[in-house]
Amino acid sequence: MPETEGEAVPAQAKGSWSSFLKSIASFNGDLSSLTAPAFILSTQSLVEFSAYWAENTGLFIAPTQEKDPGKRALLVLRWLLNTLKQQYYSRSEKLGSEKKPLNPFLGELFLGQWEDEYGVTRLVSEQVSHHPPVTAYCITNDKYRIQLQGYNGQKASFSRTINVKQIGHALLTLYPPGSEQKETYLVTLPPLHIESLIYGAPFVELGKFIHIVSNSGYIAKIDFSGRGWVSGKKNSFSAALWKHGEGSEKNPIYSAEGQWSDAFVLKEGDGKRAKVIDTVKPSEVALSKLNVAPVEEQDVFESRRAWRNVARSIEKGDMDAAAHFKSRIENAQRALRKKEQEENREWRRAFFSQASADDEAEKVFQHLAKVATSLGTYSWDGIAPDKTAGVWRFDEKKAAQAKKPFHEEGLLALGENPDGTSAPISRVTTNQSGTVGQVAS
Repeated sequence: MPETEGEAVPAQAKGSWSSFLKSIASFNGDLSSLTAPAFILSTQSLVEFSAYWAENTGLFIAPTQEKDPGKRALLVLRWLLNTLKQQYYSRSEKLGSEKKPLNPFLGELFLGQWEDEYGVTRLVSEQVSHHPPVTAYCITNDKYRIQLQGYNGQKASFSRTINVKQIGHALLTLYPPGSEQKETYLVTLPPLHIESLIYGAPFVELGKFIHIVSNSGYIAKIDFSGRGWVSGKKNSFSAALWKHGEGSEKNPIYSAEGQWSDAFVLKEGDGKRAKVIDTVKPSEVALSKLNVAPVEEQDVFESRRAWRNVARSIEKGDMDAAAHFKSRIENAQRALRKKEQEENREWRRAFFSQASADDEAEKVFQHLAKVATSLGTYSWDGIAPDKTAGVWRFDEKKAAQAKKPFHEEGLLALGENPDGTSAPISRVTTNQSGTVGQVAS
């Protein structure tokens, strides 16, 4: 029997945690809609998780400085492997266990930038769909001409543990040194499952595999394995990188293995004759601080501004207040959706739009998606626009025009009056000028 992470359920919360586990086991819908006990709730919205892709700014930028295409693909693999600790383990490390994040509302934004020796790297994250829930993001460094964009939705279910299927993908585009020919890497997303539930100290374990597929011909596959009942180490993986037509998964140019949350090695070749190139410890990689505007200066649709009352209440342990402020937002959002449906109009996204099939970049993506699918993608749903409300791309024209306030609905979208009090809404109206108003109940 494997070692556990230790019991993290406070004595006063054991009853509610036991009830929560029973409700999970008998629930047939999307688990994200269940209310978890207070000690396991996060004050952070899922829309903020996009930042984990590029906190290791130096590794994110590194491929733009490498002339050799094979070594450049290896640097992309190294960058991605280093993001896994931040994306899937950092919260357990800092907080003692994985926390249930706040579910973003439609239009929710998280904006920030990293400012370091690599210049300015900008982050835009937006909740582009609520049913199904989908977060789109774009991370750009103009100085080094590199951009990561993508979107993902999550579908949670229960079968002995919580299983989360991630639907969507990431696209990394860069310009090799001295070249004006753009290079694109498609990154598929891993499924995950939550371990140590019974002990109240949940942590994320990745499953199956993902691919990185490039239009330069290089392909990487990362296989994930966790700790079993008899042997193994948590967060384990093995990876292979090869060039299409010049190698294979079993005969790679480069390989890697270890624990993505602890340490791993990069090797030239594979097997007993492989040469170790580097030993990497993600905990030793310098992370840049993301600069976010003070809450009082944020737009009402920006995540930390919108959820501030809920977050404060969770921190204080006042779950009645947290539920009140959370319901205020949810009810206002329902009123807006109802009005949009009545007027047969769709919510306007501030930074993202549906992909255009005629766009050259989209044609490259479609090709890479076909390659990824041909490699076997039982851990990935491909494009699956029906499961993500479309194929989402960062819209440069929208971004150039975007400014505060990002939406004219303003505080009404949060069910809030200018003085911070609740705005009792029975329905949302649209006046002749097109401005949204409210009718008090």
